[in-house]
Amino acid sequence: MRFMVIVKATEDSEKGVMPSQDMLAAMGAYNEELVKAGIMLDGDGLRPSSHGARIRFDDTGETTVIDGPFAETKELVSGYWVFEVSSREEAIEWARKAPFRGGELEIRPFSVPEDFGEAFTPELQERENQLRDTLGAQREA
Repeated sequence: MRFMVIVKATEDSEKGVMPSQDMLAAMGAYNEELVKAGIMLDGDGLRPSSHGARIRFDDTGETTVIDGPFAETKELVSGYWVFEVSSREEAIEWARKAPFRGGELEIRPFSVPEDFGEAFTPELQERENQLRDTLGAQREA
């Protein structure tokens, strides 16, 4: 099962305060442990929301672009990991080992084809698989 582990933003991360050398070393060691265990598929930090934008879609499909920063720090994301594990409990076990002091992580499973029911036809699934194969090939190039 794949899980997204979302690192919630803090006031410091939104101000652009970078981690200390000790925290960077601890995070590097944690990431290395995840990779060696075959758990981590991807992960990265994000710049503060002042560097970002939101695109809001109305009921007709019209869009509005809202430039950051965004006010509600507790609802913002400052980084993520993608874990491949056997269960939600295993994802929690690994996430609890993150070397944070303060802050919060959110763990959510990725959707699987069965979640979409009959609407996700075999033809649509095949198309999706072809796109994933193309993305994988592009990453390897």
